[in-house]
Parts: sequence; structure tokens; C-alpha cells
Amino acid sequence: MKIGFDAKRLFCNTTGLGNYSRSLVHNLQHFHPEQSYHLFSPEARRLANTEAFFDSDKFHTHESSVRLKAYWRSFSIVNDLKKSGIDLYHGLSNELPHKLQQSGIKSVVTIHDLIFKTNPETYSLSERLVYDKKFQYACHHADKIVAISENTKQDIIRFYGIDPQKIEVIYQVCNPIFYQLRSQAENESVRQQYHLPDRYFLSVGSVEARKNVKLIIKAYQQLEQKDIIPLVIVGKGGHYKEEVKAMISQYQLTQHIVWLENLSHNLHLQSIYQMARAVIYPSFYEGFGLPIAEALLSQTAVIAANTSSLKEAGGKNSIYIDPNDATELAEAMIKILNDEQLVNKMKLTGYEYAHQNFDTQKKTEEMFAIYKSLVI
Repeated sequence: MKIGFDAKRLFCNTTGLGNYSRSLVHNLQHFHPEQSYHLFSPEARRLANTEAFFDSDKFHTHESSVRLKAYWRSFSIVNDLKKSGIDLYHGLSNELPHKLQQSGIKSVVTIHDLIFKTNPETYSLSERLVYDKKFQYACHHADKIVAISENTKQDIIRFYGIDPQKIEVIYQVCNPIFYQLRSQAENESVRQQYHLPDRYFLSVGSVEARKNVKLIIKAYQQLEQKDIIPLVIVGKGGHYKEEVKAMISQYQLTQHIVWLENLSHNLHLQSIYQMARAVIYPSFYEGFGLPIAEALLSQTAVIAANTSSLKEAGGKNSIYIDPNDATELAEAMIKILNDEQLVNKMKLTGYEYAHQNFDTQKKTEEMFAIYKSLVI
């Protein structure tokens, strides 16, 4: 089977959609090396985490055959797919090219989230119109839709009226490093390198309004001095981050906050997860919530918002709070600080849940089964 992929994000995006694309394509080739894998991208950038796709004969890279790269990706790519003898094309990031259906090539599209529909205030009007048109077209013309959570599946049904039978839920997997714990010595080395405290709460993700970091700061403001341990924030941000910093200063909490933006390696992030007392993730909305899964695989307790897909990512033994209630979050933090038995249970049951539900081979086989159902 010749399988083609929309590889724009794989080659040009170092985070979110890029990580999903690279992990999925790598895992498919690893578990099914007998298949032929073709990566189609307007341009193929040699980023640090794309080297394996350039320097291997296991993948065939195809770049734009016309000068207008955006046009090629949405329209004329179909001619190149046909010339390459592609049997199935997978749109890895919410899109499919026009008239693919008429070409006879089977298609799968992964829909990550519909945040531009559920939280429209986070996007401009022009962005919402463009995304709506692209997502709607892909959902209606794909032979099969993959949603990365049950919550995203329900959003697809609600907003686009898609038959539930057409949608399969396949959870996103994490970076391979998270499936094996780091040693205490390795963790302590990272602690020294980044000057981390002995105990801390942890927030991971872009510092933007939807991630709701301000709620954590409001909860800290309610804690008694004896209950305050440092908060480590890993993530970049713009205007909202400056608002968070202003709030921290207003509440006189600056000495309790550690900012980390540019980690030198993902292994360091894993150690930072493992050493945290708990990860706090009060996001208003997520298509999946990857930092929660990463935390569970790191044997770290999780406090998350009771919204969107976060309970799917965190399982039944994480603690969930109202993302608008700072008092409820503060109470959860105090519970985590003072109940050692509870934390140990959360670590062990969360670790087991993550390995059961986000197993790399299992999720890869679920995806490959979709391909086979369409082509073979």
C-alpha cells in the first residue's frame, strides 16, 4: 500500500501538530515497514526533529511541483498523488485537498479540535471563516475521520452534522521518551541545571488566555504562607503572559514563580514533570490535553479543569476543578500538598491509565486498521 501524508506540519512545525505528524508517521513505519510512506509538503525544512525523514530510504519526500505552494497543497497536489500511485492520503492536520474524492484515492483526515467554533473569541473573524470552510470540507469529503478525543468527535457531529459511524477516536500518543521513567540521578542533574526547588507545582503549555494560567495565580493568592510552594511555568507567551506577570507582581508572588522557556532537551522536560508535586492544567478547552498524558506517564499527579477532553486525558483518578473557581483549585492544591497517600495513589493509577490508553503500538495499530479497511 502506498500511503501519502499531508506533511506540511511534519516539516514546518516544531510543536503540536508537527509532533503529532512526526510521531504517527514514524510509528506507522516502525510497526509496518512493509508499506510505502510518501510525505507531501509545500516545502521540506530540515529541522532538528525531522532529520530521520530526510536521511532514511524508508520515506519518500515530495515537495510542491508549482510556484504557488498554498494552491498546490489545496488543489494541484492531487495530480502528484495520482502520478505517485498513492492508494490512500491522510490529512494529518484538519485538511484535505479539493477533488481528492474524484481521483479514486481514499482519504483520512485527523481533526484535532474545533476551538475556533467552541471558543470563537480566541480567533479573528477571518481565521474562523477560513478554518470553518477547510474543516467542513474535509469532514464531509473524507472517507474516514479520526478525532483525537471523544470530545472532538462530539464537536464534529454537533457542528457539521457528520454521521458518528464515519468518525473513529484514536488518542494521540506522547513522545517516545515519556514511556520510560528517568532515574533519580538524571532528575537531580536537571534540577541543578535549571535551579529548581525541591518541591513545586508545574504548569506546562503556551501561556495564552485559553490555558487559564491566571487561575493558578489567583489560587496561589488564596493560599496561606505555609501552603505556598514554588510554581514552575514551562511555556512561551505574548501579551497574555505579560498580564500573568503583572498579576503575579500585584499579588506579591514573584519570588514563588520560576519561568522556563527554552529547555535544551525534551528529556529535561520529562525530569521536570517527574519531580513536580503535581501538574496544574486548568485550560478552558483542549482537543486532547497532551501535557496531562505526559504528566501521568511521568508518574505525576494532575489537577485539571473539568472541561472538554481533559477527563479523557487524565482518567478517573486525577483531580478536576471548575476553571472559573480559584478557591476550588486552591483547595485541590492544599489536598495534594498534605495527603501523601492520595498523591501516591494518583501517581500509580494515573501511570497505569496512561499506559493502557496511550500505548504507542496499540494506537498505531488502530490507525493502520482504518487504512486497511479503506484500501485492502
